[in-house]
Amino acid sequence: MVRNTRALAGREIALPPRFPQTVVVEAMWLMVQQPEPDDFVIATGVAHSVRELCERAFGQVGLDYQDFVEIDPRYYRPTEVDYLLGDPSKATKALGWKPRTSFAELVKIMMESDMELARREQRAGGPTAGVNGSGG
Repeated sequence: MVRNTRALAGREIALPPRFPQTVVVEAMWLMVQQPEPDDFVIATGVAHSVRELCERAFGQVGLDYQDFVEIDPRYYRPTEVDYLLGDPSKATKALGWKPRTSFAELVKIMMESDMELARREQRAGGPTAGVNGSGG
């Protein structure tokens, strides 16, 4: 059971470690091409709730997230920010950069990557072997 403490909080979802980093690398390259150093926010400018992430991710594999995730108020942070959103307007204006991957595409890429990793681990007898009665 995953204990999700802030299922309603709005968040801009960060890129996972295995996500193709071409979009971020492109932004970095555009930054270093500028005549003067500056700070830029590389973000989509669109927030999604953790609940929406769970709905899409679990739905990608035919599961209902509510069967696996519960909200536990014991883990609420007293000073938690309920809504976080990056503003990429400066990067768009100065660099001509804009995000090219939608939230739905990002979740799909993340899930496909994780499912492939799980398949490889299962074949190797690793951490996911025996899940759902298969393997190990």
